[in-house]
Amino acid sequence: MTNRMWGGRFVSCPAEIMEEINASIGFDKRLAPHDIRGSLAHAAMLGAAGILPHEDVTAIERGLKAIATEIESGAFTFSRALEDIHMNVEQRLADLIGPSAGRLHTARSRNDQVATDMRLWARDAIDALDGQLAGLQTALAEKALAFASCVMPGFTHLQPAQPVTFGHHLLAYVEMLARDRGRFADARRRLNECPLGAAALAGTSFPIDRFMTAEALGFDRPTANSLDSVSDRDFVLETLAAGSICAVHLSRFAEEIVLWMTPQFGFVRLSDAFTTGSSIMPQKRNPDAAELVRGKAGRIFGALQALLVVMKGLPLAYSKDMQEDKEGAFDAVHALSLCIAAITGMARDLEPDTKAMKRWAGAGYSTATDLADWLVRALNLPFRDAHHVTGRLVGLAAERKIGLEKLSLEDMRAVEPRITADVFGVLGVERSVRSRTSYGGTAPANVRKQAKRWLARLRKARPEPPRPGARAAQEGPTQADLDREVSLP
Repeated sequence: MTNRMWGGRFVSCPAEIMEEINASIGFDKRLAPHDIRGSLAHAAMLGAAGILPHEDVTAIERGLKAIATEIESGAFTFSRALEDIHMNVEQRLADLIGPSAGRLHTARSRNDQVATDMRLWARDAIDALDGQLAGLQTALAEKALAFASCVMPGFTHLQPAQPVTFGHHLLAYVEMLARDRGRFADARRRLNECPLGAAALAGTSFPIDRFMTAEALGFDRPTANSLDSVSDRDFVLETLAAGSICAVHLSRFAEEIVLWMTPQFGFVRLSDAFTTGSSIMPQKRNPDAAELVRGKAGRIFGALQALLVVMKGLPLAYSKDMQEDKEGAFDAVHALSLCIAAITGMARDLEPDTKAMKRWAGAGYSTATDLADWLVRALNLPFRDAHHVTGRLVGLAAERKIGLEKLSLEDMRAVEPRITADVFGVLGVERSVRSRTSYGGTAPANVRKQAKRWLARLRKARPEPPRPGARAAQEGPTQADLDREVSLP
């Protein structure tokens, strides 16, 4: 038996290995809801344009809805011989309604069909990830507010640098996640154009209304170039790029949790809910959830790199290489979603050891910068001179194996005679963080204000989504705009 999709041209069946490498139903079946939704919009448009009779449209719509129910219930049988989700749906539609099913493919190709399906999938994936990221931001901001005054060491080069607050540290990730959400939002805005009706690559001679299908599917407008419509996968790349940067942020936080849980740090504790034990060492409590978040970042990066390599050498328009856009993207989005959920759980679960954090906050002469700043303010020393004086005092304290605050006033005056007893007022870690009141600084008052600001933003009711087909002003041409353009002399 020849393949029913192109049997008129081919007289024999494909080789078994050809069928194996060509079939995508094993992974693109997850596009079924999007494929059916696109087909319903396409059928309605064909009917409205007078291309299909009403009775065919009614039968197609009835059949597609029945297929959607079968797929949701698990009763649908997917066939690898039919290659992909598009032909599986079309064949089942033919089984249900007969020859009218063949009319559904009028004025479209699998090229614009899959491009539309993937845009619908990417849009839904971005919306789901955005909701998860908002939840993670909320968890971090709530924890930051609760521990706005908790002093901990701040590091550069993983060496003690200056005291900060735990709340301030957590809010740094809230800011990172805000940028992640912004990148996803940008990607969503750009992808929200409808390829349906571009057909194989050149458009169609049928009098279709692409603005109608775009509006029915919630897109802002149809894509403007049929070649680009079917060959573009920028929207998948952008989604994966935004996801990769997000995975970097999640992995960095996961790494900090791993470090903080070691006895050498001892900054936080996680409950049994997010740790595991050892099969041989009964004392172990391993931060496996954090380690897996750290590890899964690699597969997200890999999906982006793989698709970049696939796309880099493809001429216009569609090539079967582009079938490789799906498995990696599906896997990466799933992995990212899992990582966000795990980090959110850990953020809510972890408890800081405030005493350990405070004890180590003063290690490594972390208030040295406060001393240098005091010398500038109180003695009017140029900062470089103050830096030099402070360095000598740190060296003296290190030689005696004591903290800066343990040096006597006489010791300090031996280095800089104008130093007064007031200097000891800046050498405590709590005084240090309270003094960092500049905008964006670690002062507890700042942290509380920022945490409350974020929580107010995050808890505010999300704006209603635009109605399907609503177009932002100035964002693109309407059909009337295009009609005016072609009528110009």
